[in-house]
Order: sequence, then C-alpha cells, then structure tokens
Amino acid sequence: MPFWRIFGKREDRFIRLLREQARTTLQGLEHLEAYMEDGDEAHAKALEKAEKDADELRRILIDELNRTFVTSIDREDIFALSRSIDDVLDYAYTTIDEMSLLEVEPNPYLRRMASLLREAANEIFMAMERLEHHPGVAAEHAMRAKALENRVERVYREAIADLFRKPADIEQVMYMLKVRELYRHLSNAADRGDETANVISDIVVKMA
Repeated sequence: MPFWRIFGKREDRFIRLLREQARTTLQGLEHLEAYMEDGDEAHAKALEKAEKDADELRRILIDELNRTFVTSIDREDIFALSRSIDDVLDYAYTTIDEMSLLEVEPNPYLRRMASLLREAANEIFMAMERLEHHPGVAAEHAMRAKALENRVERVYREAIADLFRKPADIEQVMYMLKVRELYRHLSNAADRGDETANVISDIVVKMA
C-alpha cells in the first residue's frame, strides 16, 4: 500500500502546500491576463506580490521536505511539481516586468497567450484540488492543461511569423527584438505548465 494512504493524515501538508502554490499561481496568471487587457499597473503589482508569496510557499515546502523522512508522494515528485508550478509564475512575472522596462504595450498575441495560460493554471489548480481524493479526475485536468500548452505554442508560432512579415526598418527591428523575448517568456511558462501536468500524471499512476 502506498505511503500516501498509510500516512495520509500526517503528510497532507505536502499536498496542501502544493495546492496553495497552484492557487497562488492561478491568482498571478489572472492578474497577468487582466494586465494584458488594460495595462493597469495595479495588476502588475498584484502579480509581483503573488510571485513573492509563491516563493515563500516553496521555501516552506522545501524546508518541510528536508525535515520529513516519509513523504505522502515521492520526494522527487514533490520537488519537481513545486519547482514547475513556481516556474510558471516566475515567467509570468518576468513578462510583465520586461514589458514595463522595454515599454511594450500589450498586443493581441500577448493577450491570447496570457488568456490560455490562465486557463492552464486553472486546470493545474483543479488537478491539485482533486489529487488526493480523486486522482483520476486530477489526471483529466492535467491532460486539459497539456492541451492548452499546445494552443499557447500555436499562438507563439503565429506571433513570431507575424513579426517577420512586417517591414524591417530599424524601429520594427527593435520592436521585434523586444516582443520576441516576451513571447518566449510566455512560451516558456506554457512549457513549465506542460511539465507540471506530466508530473501530476506520473503521481496519479504511482497512486493507483
């Protein structure tokens, strides 16, 4: 019988901390999506706070992990899941931070990618909500998150192609260099979301 069933009551703190990380990431991605719609700096500040809160949750989780001999799920999976969830939010924050530094306004591609990432973050959060008691449902949410990652990648490729269709004067070249980096950040966030979904799926298989 898996340790998570034997020691479930005592070790619930790991799933709880991972769930809190996923919730905080979802909140951050909601602010990213809102910022892409209206450019309001209040959303940028809220995302920055979410990123710091998530970092603190990850520090607590790692401290708990270092002080615990028997874990509810594999230690490597706990660490990998926490890291990938954290990376999603880190890339979201980096995107807004660089938009401000580079003085780039939201465009339709950034909006679409941010919206899809928010949907994926919601699926990851729902997966963490269901992981302990309904792992099969958690796996379904993980698969939906992976499908959304594929959609982000399609938008990313469209966005890059569109950049190179425009006249290559010096202003456009500068714009291309700036915006391409922002697209990459959101693409990387999607990749980390995909990695998160993979870890969740692996955990579900081990829990069977």
